[in-house]
Amino acid sequence: MKALPFNIPKPQNDMLIYQEDHEYIFYDKLHQHEEIQISYIAKGEGTLVIGDTVSDYKEGDILLIGSNLPHVFRSDASSEHKSLMLSLFFGKKSFGDHFFELTEFASLKSIFEKSIYGIKVGSNKESLKKLFIQLKTSTKIERFITLLEILRLISISNTKQLSSFVYQKSYSDNHGKRMSAIFEYTMNHYNETIDLTTIADIANMTPNAFCKYFKQRTNKTYVQFLSEVRIENAYKFLLKHKEMPIEEVALLAGFTSISNFNRKFKRIKNATPSEFRKLSISH
Repeated sequence: MKALPFNIPKPQNDMLIYQEDHEYIFYDKLHQHEEIQISYIAKGEGTLVIGDTVSDYKEGDILLIGSNLPHVFRSDASSEHKSLMLSLFFGKKSFGDHFFELTEFASLKSIFEKSIYGIKVGSNKESLKKLFIQLKTSTKIERFITLLEILRLISISNTKQLSSFVYQKSYSDNHGKRMSAIFEYTMNHYNETIDLTTIADIANMTPNAFCKYFKQRTNKTYVQFLSEVRIENAYKFLLKHKEMPIEEVALLAGFTSISNFNRKFKRIKNATPSEFRKLSISH
């Protein structure tokens, strides 16, 4: 199988790129690209890893991902339908070195600052959705105008920061592929026993070297990251299988101790699994 690149190239002659991803599985390898990405999830759901944080994405989400911010869109394997993501890619200097520094765009400054960590938009989503849908049939100049309107709307919207830490040095392709292999193995085998020797072998490193390597690039231990992947999947099990015993959810997510599962779920989701289930059923 051909190894996929960590740094995803985009056409260099286009200042603004419109892309539709209509697949059962999005690009589910850890990767980065120089362009800023704004995406609307028209269909589908899955796990989203941005920087050091594991969360979810679902239909209707609007996401902004900064330049060279490593990320993964991993569609849920249980889905029987194709996912659809509409995206715009552009660089801060795509339209001239000082274009977005003009006083007319002063209100957008915070958007570019927030994009470093990635953001999820929480309001004005219906208006943004309409703008994304019209991109398909728009001319290039119309897409440029729509981009400015999308940025304006995001700048006045409620947003949630997605990552809490970003490795300051850009990944080389080799280091990126190594981190991608670590993430991919974890997301494929989170419900199994993964010890440090196993995951260090995936990275072609000794356990001690791997621990330092991973912590330096994510600001957390591998055990913490694995727990977050497991809790995110448990969260989905609780939402989709409301009659499933919590003990079974814990086992399916890779936890062998129910007390450990309850403790880590509350730390990450700010509620116990039982509390979360009651809240989701009441809504």
